[in-house]
Amino acid sequence: MLRWLRFITEPPTTPQGVEKRERAPTTGVYYDTEWAQSPTARFVRKLGVWGFMKPAIRIYGSPKVIGADRLDDVKGPVLFAANHHSHADTTLLLATIPSHLREDLVIAAGADYFFPNRVSAAISALFIGAIPIERNRLSKLSIANTLRAVEQGHNLLIFPEGGRSPDGWGREHRPGGAFVSKRTGAPVVPVYIDGTGRILPKGKNWPTRSPCAVVFGRPLSIGDGEDAREFAARIQTRINELADEFSRGWWQARRNAHAGRTTDITGPEVGAWRRRWALGPKPGERRRPQGEKRWPRF
Repeated sequence: MLRWLRFITEPPTTPQGVEKRERAPTTGVYYDTEWAQSPTARFVRKLGVWGFMKPAIRIYGSPKVIGADRLDDVKGPVLFAANHHSHADTTLLLATIPSHLREDLVIAAGADYFFPNRVSAAISALFIGAIPIERNRLSKLSIANTLRAVEQGHNLLIFPEGGRSPDGWGREHRPGGAFVSKRTGAPVVPVYIDGTGRILPKGKNWPTRSPCAVVFGRPLSIGDGEDAREFAARIQTRINELADEFSRGWWQARRNAHAGRTTDITGPEVGAWRRRWALGPKPGERRRPQGEKRWPRF
């Protein structure tokens, strides 16, 4: 009986003396997502956005959207480059990116997280339009996947930080998205996201209600003689300015940018506890002002 079970469950063996053929990998960065761009798959994805993602983010985040009018006359393909705090970022952007740019949107997603097996890969490709990229290194196949998507006329959402923030602050941008923009000529729309780290922080599986916001900037194009790393740094600077606009208003943000006083959302270069303290209190947390007496509790 056990021999029969092994026969039907284990892969076939190769006869002695016959060279074993290696199977081409079909998961991770090798997963083919072309089928997810069919009319049927796109219709299913649209139902998911309107039937689940938009209601969910309204219930849990009540998002404030700033700058969407800056994209009224923008035509694709474009790249959306956003800071990254949470898996709720994708839901927020799918619900708030203007519809004329969302219709052909694909999302560059970590192959190790979203495409570990064929079931997870199919769900990611179908419901969020994900295409696989490697987050830990700049691979030729990752670049090929993103270049092909943009060259086919799709808009591309990327998170240049390479992953979710581990402590609430932003991280330095990697140049992959800027390189794709340079190769394809597609402009980059900088996007600042706020509050999603409180809705679904890293390590949590269930959301919490908390306000969030998204600020869209005007598209940026790579300059003459500007390389991908310089362009990536300029995109990051613009996202810092959008964060300042959200906190202080458009006029004060422009004054700060002109004077070189824009705050960097990557945070101070200090120890972990001081970085956490600099973020301010968590929702519902009260910090005692300096000098305030604390009476004993009985």
